[in-house]
Amino acid sequence: MAFDFKKLVGKEPYEEDYVEIDLDSVSPEENKVIVKPFTLKEFGDINEILNSLRDGYTIAVIDIKPLKSKDLIELKRAVAKIKKTVDALEGSIAGFGEHTIIATPQFADIQKTVAKPTENKEDKADFLHG
Repeated sequence: MAFDFKKLVGKEPYEEDYVEIDLDSVSPEENKVIVKPFTLKEFGDINEILNSLRDGYTIAVIDIKPLKSKDLIELKRAVAKIKKTVDALEGSIAGFGEHTIIATPQFADIQKTVAKPTENKEDKADFLHG
């Protein structure tokens, strides 16, 4: 039993159906990942962050110190809104230190595990001999 591609599709397998793509019209900058710093001074500052995340090519590094020292309730509200948007985009969000939050779109994951401290060989030797 032979497989007849022509009957299945109704065309010759290599018939000239193609789409021409003008590579000069596509800017290489359009698909470039951007790591962009933001400063959260007030709740309204989240709009620029959210719009950048929604574009899909921005990893946001957010300094929360100004809003944290000004209004903790507004900070919690802002972080909750950013988290909700990141979750909807299937991205990641994590805090680094006391004053920085990283938010990424879907293509990037944040490693949230803390590395184990390295053992000091001298301490281990004292344990073995002590």
